[in-house]
Amino acid sequence: MGKGRALSDGVIKKILLSYTYVAIWIFLSFTVIVYNKYILDKKLYNWPYPITLTMIHMAFCSSLAIVLIKVFKIVEPVSMSRETYLRSVVPIGALYSLSLWLSNSAYIYLSVSFIQMLKALMPVAVYSIGVLLKKEAFRSRTMTNMLSISFGVAIAAYGEAKFDVWGVVLQLGAVAFEATRLVLIQILLTSKGINLNPITSLYYVAPCCFVFLSVPWIFVEFPVLRETSSFHFDFVIFGTNSVCAFALNLAVFLLVGKTSALTMNVAGVVKDWLLIAFSWSVIKDTVTPLNLFGYGLAFLGVGYYNHCKLQALKAKDAQKKVQAGDEEAGKLLEERESEVAGKRNESQD
Repeated sequence: MGKGRALSDGVIKKILLSYTYVAIWIFLSFTVIVYNKYILDKKLYNWPYPITLTMIHMAFCSSLAIVLIKVFKIVEPVSMSRETYLRSVVPIGALYSLSLWLSNSAYIYLSVSFIQMLKALMPVAVYSIGVLLKKEAFRSRTMTNMLSISFGVAIAAYGEAKFDVWGVVLQLGAVAFEATRLVLIQILLTSKGINLNPITSLYYVAPCCFVFLSVPWIFVEFPVLRETSSFHFDFVIFGTNSVCAFALNLAVFLLVGKTSALTMNVAGVVKDWLLIAFSWSVIKDTVTPLNLFGYGLAFLGVGYYNHCKLQALKAKDAQKKVQAGDEEAGKLLEERESEVAGKRNESQD
């Protein structure tokens, strides 16, 4: 009885921790999205430099992670070979920088609500890239579901009041790069046998992002900023924004590392609905009935996809338990046979 209760308490604690990680990520992601929209939108703070903003975030995250590891020694850096770093961390850093750059750029052209509707394509991208990288098995039923999600998003886009082709291209590119990054993070944290906590993740990834972003920044935004002599760095705005970005980066790696990319996708759907409601009620973005109808179809497809993934995970866990039970039974049988054989030898002696 006591053992069953302890097991139940452990399961409850694990569930509560998972919900806590999800809640923290939703809150921080919500805050960063709205804050970035405020800074980049020409009708609000009017500072349309997404590469520079992302570089400020990465510089802050890199500096803070280095201080926490090298100075305060809160955590120890992970032992990682140069080859592993170049093959695993650098690609993730490159994809992350591209995803952040494009997604932040989209806020200049699109409403917050429509961007969240486009993000419903994330499971489609994650599944497609997983199939390409042979991390997912191709199934016609799943692909049909992916097409239904895409169809719903297409309807939402058709009903968008402030449709901008370039903004849509930017956001779709961000979705593709982010999906690839999520798949690679799963590979890095599991297949490679590397265990990165949130701080060491930023310690290795954030500097890569900064370096990759500096290349387009030199040619795209630096000349414009140099000519804008009236610009003064607002430490309050960019400082608090960077703190939020740092906390979100920790939450992302914490959520994926402690749960899974699937959990993040499910939490993302909840966050998107909250942002759509906020965008319509507070920011006063135009949300049409056709928008909601299309996103509703996509939402049903995403919900079904996540349900299928959850059932597959449960089946896999059950199979592992059966295999573990069979192995334990086999060991017990071998021990019993060896004991019987030993007694026979003793009787013969």
